[in-house]
Amino acid sequence: MTDKIVVLSTCGSRDEARRLARRLVEQRVAACVSVAPAVESVYRWQGNVETSEEWLLIIKSTRESWESLVAELRAGHSYEVPEVLALPVLDGFPPYLEWITQQVSKEKAGE
Repeated sequence: MTDKIVVLSTCGSRDEARRLARRLVEQRVAACVSVAPAVESVYRWQGNVETSEEWLLIIKSTRESWESLVAELRAGHSYEVPEVLALPVLDGFPPYLEWITQQVSKEKAGE
């Protein structure tokens, strides 16, 4: 297993998804965020079953950046309780995994 994670989150609009994706990369808590358009979510909220069109964020990061990533998502997210789920990356193409590390590195924050 690596120290890399893939984090899933959903947003209520394309604009919000793009804004959050950019924020996470600019703050170096994510190396890359892919925005998947128009997924349909069915969930229970405040006692009712709801259906919503949402945009899925697929966030590539590291375990070390987890807490900062969650803080950035919460600060910029419109949902009262945003989805933020981290999945471990068991293995991957070594140069890509190293690139993730470089992109979320605190030493590069001045770039």
